[in-house]
Order: sequence, then C-alpha cells, then structure tokens
Amino acid sequence: MDLLNTLVEKGLRREPPTREEALAVLATSDDELLDVVAAAGKVRRQWFGRRVKLNYLVNLKSGLCPEDCSYCSQRLGSKAEILKYTWLKPDEASKAAAAGVAGGAKRVCLVASGRGPTDRDVERVGRTIEAIKEENEGVEVCACLGLLSDGQAERLREAGADAYNHNLNTSEATYGGITKTHTYADRVDTVQKAHAAGLSACSGLIAGMGEADEDLVDVVYALRELGSDSVPVNFLIPFEGTPLAKEWNLTPQRCLRILAMVRFVCPDVEVRIAGGREVHLRSMQPLALHIANSIFLGDYLTSEGQAGQADLDMIADAGFEVEGTGTPTLPAHRADALATAGGGCGSHAPAEGGTAEAGAGCGSHSGGGCGPCGGHAPVPEPAATPAAEAAPGGARTDLVAVRRRGAGTDLAPNA
Repeated sequence: MDLLNTLVEKGLRREPPTREEALAVLATSDDELLDVVAAAGKVRRQWFGRRVKLNYLVNLKSGLCPEDCSYCSQRLGSKAEILKYTWLKPDEASKAAAAGVAGGAKRVCLVASGRGPTDRDVERVGRTIEAIKEENEGVEVCACLGLLSDGQAERLREAGADAYNHNLNTSEATYGGITKTHTYADRVDTVQKAHAAGLSACSGLIAGMGEADEDLVDVVYALRELGSDSVPVNFLIPFEGTPLAKEWNLTPQRCLRILAMVRFVCPDVEVRIAGGREVHLRSMQPLALHIANSIFLGDYLTSEGQAGQADLDMIADAGFEVEGTGTPTLPAHRADALATAGGGCGSHAPAEGGTAEAGAGCGSHSGGGCGPCGGHAPVPEPAATPAAEAAPGGARTDLVAVRRRGAGTDLAPNA
C-alpha cells in the first residue's frame, strides 16, 4: 500500500505526514488494519525498540471539581458514583506510589482535581514529590494539577518534578462544546509554561467524544507543534452521570487507527495508551503495543484498570519488555533537546541502540484530561456502574466500573 510505505519512510526520517495522509489512516478499512498496525510498528521500533514504559497514577485529590468538562466523572454537577476526598498527605501519596513502582512503574503521575493549584497546593505537591523520590530511587514524577499560574511550573521543577501533564483533549474548533469554564487557549498556555520551566511537556487527547476525523488530526498536529514529549491517547469512558454518558463511538479497530495516526504524526514521541484502553481495545490491547510504547499500570483515577499483573503478562506475551529506570525513553535527539532546555527526565545519555529518555506524564482521570486524586480516610466501596444495553459499534458498556480500591479506601491499589 503506497500510503503506508510513504508513512513509514517519513516516520523513519522524523518527517510528519501531510494532513491528507493522516486523515487517510483514519479512513482505512478493517481489511487493511493489520497492515496499518505493522507500518506504525516499524516506526515505533525504530525509535523505541520493543520497550514499554509503565506509568502509575496517584490520585491526590478526588472529585468536587468546579470545572464543567463534559467527559469527566469529577466535573461540577457529576452524578457519577466516584470516590471523593481531599488532599493526600505526602507519606500517604508516597505509600500509594510505592505500589506502582513495585509493579514496575518508571513514572508516577500525581494528579489533583480542580481548576488549578494555589501556591499552597504547589508547596504541598512539592513535599509529596520529595517524599516519593526519597523512597523510590530513580523514579520519575509527573504532576497534573490543572491550569498553572506564573511561576508555579518553576517551583514544581525546583521541587523535583520531571514532567507536567495537561491534555489539550480535542481540537480548538470543538473545545468550546466540551468545556465552558476554561478555554483551549488556557490549556495551551499551561503546556507552554511547563515547557518553558524545563519540565518535560506531557499533553494528549481524548478520542470518542463525537469528534470528526479532522478534529483528531487537528489536535495531534497541535500537540506536535507544542513540542509535547509524551502524548497520552485516552479513549472516552462514558460514565453514567456525565453529559457524555451515551457517547459510545469507538471500536477496537477505530482505536488502533487513531493510535497509528498519532504515531505517524509524532514518530519519535512517547505515545501512551491511557484511559479507556480496557473498555475499548479489549482483547486487541496487545496489538496496540506495536504502536504505542507506554501504558498506565493498573487503575486510573476514578475508573478501574486491568489488573497490574495482567498488564505485565500482556507485555511479555506480546514479546515486549518493561522499560527499566536506567534506560532512557526518548531518542537521543529529543533527550538532548530537553536537556538543553533544562529538563531533567530524558536528559540521560543515549542507551546503546540510539534511544534515550524523557517525558511521560499523566493521562486521564476517567476518560482523559488533567485531574485530581486525593483522600486518605476510608470511603465505602461504591457500586460499579450498571451495564447498559448493547451500544452501537460493539461497545461493551458493562466494562465501565468506578474505581473501588487504592487511595481513599482501605483496599490495596490494583498494581
């Protein structure tokens, strides 16, 4: 297929496809799907070998968010049955992070709900970062706290943060239909603040919110232009009690095409399969590893993930290996650029084989975005979201379940 040969050649040269070529990937047929995966896999292996980076979410503050993001179970007015709690103490967050690190996680993503942190919140998160790094040598820490004010990114960097996550989520043209309490430009500004402070920029998208192919291509090109080192690809989890509860627009095949398009547009960037992979990719998750080089381990912020051991088994069975803390993630040219900009992670010397490390970042709370975690007092276990009737496109609505373990409960996290 001439299109795929062209995309592979461009990817190996770090040259982006044209918009028309990116749209053509999304328009390929199911008969061509394995060819698309194989082509994206060639680009993935060129820059990341067969390594898979594991990331682990710690929810520092959960629910009760004043923002109205339609996709989020923690939004203002959400009726989703999720855990709600205020800030975890540093030692509690460190203990939660240790579960993920023990499971092989290289990066810990500290997430907190809300519009953005106060200066006091930044100090609190700084103490948490220090506590985690004291107990877990070599671990990377990414903060995801919402919109940043001037100087806050610098303070997080000084406290030891390696990266900052703030997702664009969708195209500028459609953003106003998803959120009214802040703008697309606000999100771009926060990513730029993090990047300017020397933090590895982590920013991604949410697919499945009813967007057109053009919107997906627009947001991925925007992420490339922003210089995001890590691109989490979230697949909407349509939580009951949110405005997008009935948006079941994804199939496993569609998800794989989206991941492939992201890989072709961002060939040398860490592409992470984030929230919703279990719900929408289902038994085709191993195929996605041939495109993406990073996943979240275990549970998400307000939704259950696949069991951590099942993730590790899947990686091994598919012929991949977990990336160690001493192995750089990003290719050397990206790691060098990050180091020049003052970034910490990804600035190691390239490993044998020509690849080096950098930005991972957080991804989604219950379908994507920046969001919070938190809470320390035990909370009663909420019931799983009830199964809905069969949805179009083979959607498995019965797989949606709120998070029932980890921070805020007396149950161990799923790592």
